[in-house]
Amino acid sequence: MPKNKQNDQDRIIEAVPNFAEGRRLDVVDQIVEAICAPGVLLLNRTSDHDHNRTVLTVAGPPAAVVEGLFRAVRSAAAQINLFEQEGVHPRLGATDVVPLVPIKNISLAECAALATTLGARIGQELQLPVYLYEAAATRPERRNLADLRRGQFERLVEEIRLPARAPDFGPAIVGPAGAVIVGARNFLIAYNVFLKSSDVAIAKRISRQIRASNGGLPAVKALGLLVDGQAQVSMNLVDFRQSSIATVFDRIAALAQEQDTEIDRSELIGLMPEEAMRDVVAHYLRLPALPKGRIIENAIDHARNMGM
Repeated sequence: MPKNKQNDQDRIIEAVPNFAEGRRLDVVDQIVEAICAPGVLLLNRTSDHDHNRTVLTVAGPPAAVVEGLFRAVRSAAAQINLFEQEGVHPRLGATDVVPLVPIKNISLAECAALATTLGARIGQELQLPVYLYEAAATRPERRNLADLRRGQFERLVEEIRLPARAPDFGPAIVGPAGAVIVGARNFLIAYNVFLKSSDVAIAKRISRQIRASNGGLPAVKALGLLVDGQAQVSMNLVDFRQSSIATVFDRIAALAQEQDTEIDRSELIGLMPEEAMRDVVAHYLRLPALPKGRIIENAIDHARNMGM
């Protein structure tokens, strides 16, 4: 095997593309089939009717994952019409956002370079406007996903010819597939909390109070939405070491009580690191520390590796 091929196989990235379709599961099936290029591992698939959104989690060698992502963007663009699509989750395009995440033997900067290459290919071959964000952003004001998405698809149709909204790649024209946001970031946890209330205003107030940009909890992004008749606090925890799931849950519970309601349940979108789950267990069991080695499966793996 050539040296560069071997090196690529030793490196692992994750990607968590979000698509503006969560109702037509036959369309989602085709996007999933497209993303599963040789070498790509499909780790998780989540579709939501009210959000009208699908989130896929894939991992593998960089070249394989980037190829799978391109195929998925092409499939989504051919089948999702943003002039007709509706859902409670903000979106800019059929493939709304494509983050690349370093997992093994690869840096965030290298993932940003991959995101730039992917964005350029999408712009050139699929003729879709592409915006780069987070570590791949070409302008400081484009690092934040929420800023790029402000006004959503509908406003982009009106503003894309303005210099401030000019895409990084592709034409300054918005078609039925909208635009694609591509970038690189570290691991985040997509976590939602449902309240025992149908009053979305409560979820929006809580979201404002916990959102980092409003002076709330560090590294927390939040929206208040109405999902299946329930108020939902929809969040991205961009650094669970700064604000753990337990910290966020407790804060929402306290704020909900102030609004004469309480938490009904929560949900995880995609995957989370084991460390984040250990933090939750340690918090609620009041264990000062819960090291990885105290989990039996990890202890067995460690013992096996030591015996090799």
